[in-house]
Amino acid sequence: MCMAIIGMYSCKQKKETEQEAEEMVAASEEVTPFFELSLAQWSMHRMIRNGTDPYSFAESAKGWGFTGLEYVSQLYAKELEAAGYSEEAMANFVAKCNEEAEKHGVKNVLIMIDGEGDLAADEEEERNEAIENHKKWIDAAAAMGCHAVRVNLSGSNDPDTWMNNSIDGLGRLSDYGAEKNIKVIVENHGGLSSNASMLAGVMRSINKENCGTLPDFGNFCIRRKESSDNGNGCAEEYDKYQGVTELMAHAKAVSAKSHVFDSEGNESNIDYVRMLQIVKDAGYTGYIGVEYEGSELSEEEGIIATRDLLINAAKKLN
Repeated sequence: MCMAIIGMYSCKQKKETEQEAEEMVAASEEVTPFFELSLAQWSMHRMIRNGTDPYSFAESAKGWGFTGLEYVSQLYAKELEAAGYSEEAMANFVAKCNEEAEKHGVKNVLIMIDGEGDLAADEEEERNEAIENHKKWIDAAAAMGCHAVRVNLSGSNDPDTWMNNSIDGLGRLSDYGAEKNIKVIVENHGGLSSNASMLAGVMRSINKENCGTLPDFGNFCIRRKESSDNGNGCAEEYDKYQGVTELMAHAKAVSAKSHVFDSEGNESNIDYVRMLQIVKDAGYTGYIGVEYEGSELSEEEGIIATRDLLINAAKKLN
C-alpha cells in the first residue's frame, strides 16, 4: 500500500515537472514578428511642438523599444528655415541625427518629406521647383544611411491630370534618388493618392526599382466633407483593406496608423490582424512604422499601445 502511494506521488510529481517544463519552453518560444519596429516621428509631433527637442527622437524611440527611426522633415523646419536650408545647416542636421542614432543603437530608416512643394502640381514650373526642393532631403537621407524618403502626391482632383503629373514629377525625382541609392516612396495621404488603384497605376507606369509605396493602414480618405477641415469627416473613402492589398505590391515601407483603442487594446477602426496578414502575405519583412495620431491617449501612451498591438497581432497570423 505504502509503495503504491509513493508510486502515485512520484508519477504525479513527474507529470507536474514535465508540464512546468513544457510551459517554460512555450514561454521562451515567443513568436518573433516577421517585421522590425520603427517609430514615425510624427507620433511625437505635439511633444516636439510643445518644446521637446526633436533630436531626442532616437533616445525616446530606443526607450520605447523601437529599433528604427522615421524622421519628419517639418519637425526640423523652424531651425532649418532660419538658416535658409544652407548646406551647413543640413549637414548639421545630418550629423546630429547620426550621432544620436549611433549613441542609442538605433537605425535611421527614412525621412518623411512635407512642405517642399507639390510633385503632382499642374504647372511644370511648380513641379520642377518641388523636385529641386526635395533633393536636399534625398541627400540627407543618403548621408544618414536611410533607405528611403517618403513624399506626397497632392495635385489635381482630375484623375487623368493627377496621374500624368504624378508620373512626371515622381518619376524625375526617382531618377535623382537612384543616383543616391535612395528609394522614393509615396504614402496614401489624402486626395487621389488615397485611391490605391490609381497610386498603384502610377507605380506601374513609372516602373523604377527605387520608386514605390508606403501603405498606411488608415489614410484612405479621398475627399473630405469640407476640404479645409481635415477633422470634419470623410465624404469618400477607399476600402482600407483593399487599398493596402493593392499598394503592398509596390511597398518599400509600411505605416501602422492608430487613433483610438478599445478596452482590449485593439484599434477601434482598423483590424490589425487582418492588416498584418495582408502585409505578411505580400512577402514583406521590413520595418513597420508606428504612427499614433490619436488624442484620447497621450502620445507616449498611444505609441506604446500601437507597438504592443502590432506585436500581439503578429502572434495571431497564419
